[in-house]
Amino acid sequence: MIRRRAAGFTLLELLLVLVIAATGYALLVRFAGGGLSGAQLKGAARTVAAGLRDARGQAIASQESVALAVDLDKRTIEVSGAGQPRELPERLEIQLYTAQSEVASERKGAIRFYPDGSSTGGRVTLAAGERRLLVDVDWLTGRVSIKEGG
Repeated sequence: MIRRRAAGFTLLELLLVLVIAATGYALLVRFAGGGLSGAQLKGAARTVAAGLRDARGQAIASQESVALAVDLDKRTIEVSGAGQPRELPERLEIQLYTAQSEVASERKGAIRFYPDGSSTGGRVTLAAGERRLLVDVDWLTGRVSIKEGG
């Protein structure tokens, strides 16, 4: 009597396919996001927003204008007179839109807040791959908000 082998896959073959699929998925996720996760992008946007809110709070408390300086080359933000600059991730694309009076050079600028809480207004755009977050400052109220950008 001849025994026939049952058709199907062995456990080893199934495990090998799962390992290959998981590796492919991990590589796709890493390279599709430009090497920067969504959490890191959101964290950077929150860092910028916090810096802007700090500058506004200091302007109101000190009754003097305070600026948040943005250096696109060094990838830093710094509240004037507050000491240490905050660094942003290397693989992040950063753009600054601000009033002409606050442009120091092509790659440096600031968003200034006044004692009444108002500001020069502006936007810091942070991007990683196709994903974009906009940190906006309303010129009249100085309100800082984070929005998804297209």
